[in-house]
Amino acid sequence: MNAIDTNRTVRDWAVEVPGATRYFEKVGIDYCCGGARPLAEVCAERGIDASVVVAALEALADQATPARRTDDPAAMTLTALVDHIESTHHVFTTNELARLEALFDKVCNAHGDRRPELIEMRNVFRELSADLLPHMGKEEQVLFPYVRALEAAAKQYRPAPKPVFGTVRNPIRMMMMEHDAAGELLARLRALSSDYVPPADACVSYGTLFRALAELERDLHTHIHKENNILFPRAATLEEGT
Repeated sequence: MNAIDTNRTVRDWAVEVPGATRYFEKVGIDYCCGGARPLAEVCAERGIDASVVVAALEALADQATPARRTDDPAAMTLTALVDHIESTHHVFTTNELARLEALFDKVCNAHGDRRPELIEMRNVFRELSADLLPHMGKEEQVLFPYVRALEAAAKQYRPAPKPVFGTVRNPIRMMMMEHDAAGELLARLRALSSDYVPPADACVSYGTLFRALAELERDLHTHIHKENNILFPRAATLEEGT
């Protein structure tokens, strides 16, 4: 394949190279909220050797099959993609937020006096939860139904429906701002937890809490990537062409 251009954005490679998001997660490169930045710039900021990243991406690209898998978000119709986001990421996030709230209370009650960072983490988590739940509700009740209607109109060669919000770019802009806010809260949780490494004397619940928070972070990164980098650009382009 052609050499990877490090001046292209992280978002481009996250969308185009199968497995790139998993690799970016491993090396700590933000491919969702911060995905619009050039790969070289991000590598330099994080002190990562860009040539190593390029070699890894080239290897992933060479391993990819020519045809995209049907479960690849970039290969889905917009309707299939929003259905997938709702049934997987929204359901997972909603369930985990409820589970983690109870787990945080248990761990804070047992260890909060000796580990004040846990109390601060719980406050940040509650802020994240208070942001995410209405955010997902707005997507399910406003944005996603419009995306489905937009694609249906395009398939039937009808004009795009006229939404009350003027253009799909308006709710997209708001959703992306809220994604950025969620990303900042996730970063604070990671910093407060020392990268989700529990202390040596941590009990089972303490370790369970940290593992669950790390998994929530991974899923939210993937969730936001699918929306910011795949769904939103395609929906805006489709609206403009109908």
